[in-house]
Amino acid sequence: MHDNDNLTIERPTFVTHLECAMEGDHYAADQVHNLSKAGKPLLVRYDLAGVKKALTKDALAQRPGDMWRYRELLPVRKCKDIVSLGEVTTPLIRLPKLGKKLGGGEIIVKDEGRLPTGSFKARGLVMAVSMGKALGIKHMAMPTNGNAGAALAAYATSCGIKTTIFCPADTPEVNVSEIELQGATVYRVNGYIDDCGKIVGEGKAKVGWFDTSTLKEPYRIEGKKTMGLELAEQLDWDVPDVIFYPTGGGTGLIGMWKAFDELEKIGFIGSKRPRMVAVQASGCAPMVRAYEAGTEHATRWEDAHTIASGIRVPQAIGDFLILRAVRESKGFAIAVDDDKISAALNEVAREEGLLLCPEGAATYAAYKESLADGRVSKGDRVMLFNCATGLKYPLPPVTRTLDRHKPIDYSQF
Repeated sequence: MHDNDNLTIERPTFVTHLECAMEGDHYAADQVHNLSKAGKPLLVRYDLAGVKKALTKDALAQRPGDMWRYRELLPVRKCKDIVSLGEVTTPLIRLPKLGKKLGGGEIIVKDEGRLPTGSFKARGLVMAVSMGKALGIKHMAMPTNGNAGAALAAYATSCGIKTTIFCPADTPEVNVSEIELQGATVYRVNGYIDDCGKIVGEGKAKVGWFDTSTLKEPYRIEGKKTMGLELAEQLDWDVPDVIFYPTGGGTGLIGMWKAFDELEKIGFIGSKRPRMVAVQASGCAPMVRAYEAGTEHATRWEDAHTIASGIRVPQAIGDFLILRAVRESKGFAIAVDDDKISAALNEVAREEGLLLCPEGAATYAAYKESLADGRVSKGDRVMLFNCATGLKYPLPPVTRTLDRHKPIDYSQF
């Protein structure tokens, strides 16, 4: 086995068509698509009976440990179209001290901050860009709260695709800088991410770029789906009892729910499913409001605000898919306050030495609340998703100093 076998050895491909997530009508594979005729996301469909014959757990175990190991369940057909910056398997990190402290079950963090560009956005964008390359797209544009734009910039630059990116004016400086440095042209916009999305949508006809917005193309879901494939394999083809997922556009939650269905159909897992929990911030919680109201769609959240900028998405085009996954899994949607997010970030860092991003910290805060109010039981094995490295976000200042020219009072240590 060589470390790049997944990128260089041709594998059989099984994509059959694309399907409207709302209406179920079919669209041809291997053609450029955005939304369906109904204006809804398109889902990639596979010949899963064929995959079942072609792929075994033993064969998978012999492959290098990156996300391209699942090629039979991915849309990129040819090695020459794969755009990779090293999409490693992300680790599962246990939090035993906090588990004991809370008196709950096993707490596991899947740390997506280890991926290229430091966030789980790499999974979705590497797939979108690889398919863009395969389909001959020359210019891609997107709105971003930061991390998705950085991933698009990096992957598109690596294969020569032009990128134009729009972000809210208050996007963290590190995100704006990395987007520009990695080859994109980035603009700050005086609005929210959906306001940026309107600019991208209008520019599609006027500029000719491809709209790479969340769920407005079919392939970011397929990249994010690998979180579910990888998680099941890491747990020896089992799934956790509950998954707490930071939810803005919700691509990863939708993708994982799709992954579990496909894994069952190829015989890799059984019918057990984790309860899917959509975690939002109290200052921007359209999915929570819709879940509690029992509706299938979420209306726009006005005056959205939270320190967890990655989940500040006032309106998501995949709202019905998020809510379906939550309800079908007997999960729920929960919002947590910014002060609880900050406290959760500090608690995990100081107790376990793991630095979460604010969005990841929101999942720990949500778990604590859910354990306290009984929505999660003390015996549940829970999976928290840390979607980016905490090093991308502002950290508390340290002002403690020593003057080496003066006598040092060693009793203070």
